[in-house]
Amino acid sequence: MAQPAGTFDSYDSVGNRESLSDIISNIAPTETPFRSSIKKGKAKATFEEWQTDDLESANADNAAVDGDDAPAASHSPTARVGNRTQIFTKVLQVSGTQEAVDKAGRKSEMNYQTMKKGKEINRDIEAALLSNNASVEGNSSTARKLGGLESWIETNVSGGTGYASGGYSSGVVSAPTDGTQRALAESQLKDVMQDCFANGGTPDRMFLGPVNKGKFSAFSGIAQTRHNVKGDSMATIIGAADVYVSDFGPIAIIPSRFHRERTGLVIDTSMAEIRTLRKMKREKLAKTGDSEKRQLITELTLCVKNEKAFGKIADLTTS
Repeated sequence: MAQPAGTFDSYDSVGNRESLSDIISNIAPTETPFRSSIKKGKAKATFEEWQTDDLESANADNAAVDGDDAPAASHSPTARVGNRTQIFTKVLQVSGTQEAVDKAGRKSEMNYQTMKKGKEINRDIEAALLSNNASVEGNSSTARKLGGLESWIETNVSGGTGYASGGYSSGVVSAPTDGTQRALAESQLKDVMQDCFANGGTPDRMFLGPVNKGKFSAFSGIAQTRHNVKGDSMATIIGAADVYVSDFGPIAIIPSRFHRERTGLVIDTSMAEIRTLRKMKREKLAKTGDSEKRQLITELTLCVKNEKAFGKIADLTTS
């Protein structure tokens, strides 16, 4: 029904105060499971190097003649590999007026924006570490880039038709070439896990995008999906596969938002390390007017101690 004639209501008023909550809701994801799960170390140069090695194949016919001479066995040198450091940065600039006015949800605009940009850099780092980026040496006009994990893996790979691995050679990590996409299948993981085992790796995690994480939950090798219910307790229905029990050991399945959906990464977390050349800092930049500028900056690289410990299921469908 209509209001009585002559009623003065909130639509007529011009003096009502606004109601603006002091809570700022931000649902953008900030989890960085790969970066959080691997070792941390110190870089000493913009090209960080390390060595890899391997053993000869086991020989069941290793038998010496009684009293024979002792000839020296063959020896192979170590392999020298490396990755470039990458500079991650965000610059924020806040006007003097914006810092001074009364604001809802934060006292200082500069501090709020610094926190926000710091979270954004952490997401950028996670994406770079897991990426299919090639390494870039850089120069006075080109930024250095680290080679991402997807590009490093070349030995234990299941790919679609036309797929070609990247890998490390002569100081450069090359990007892989994508092939024809196909649906995720349990046989692909079994093959990759077998290859990792045969080459000495012991993967403990697999990173999948959200679409393929859902498909993975239908695999037959998932761990127990039922719990005993005691007394009148509520039953719990588990609709996701968080652990896969393979012939070569259990592997945790981690949903990842910041790597390519078309790639499943099988990871031995003990064989990866972040090496930091410059820790995250907030630098005050020169004042050029009625505003304040800050730069968040850090520099680091990814150390893949031996890519044979990792595996990859490439060219997956994304829907």
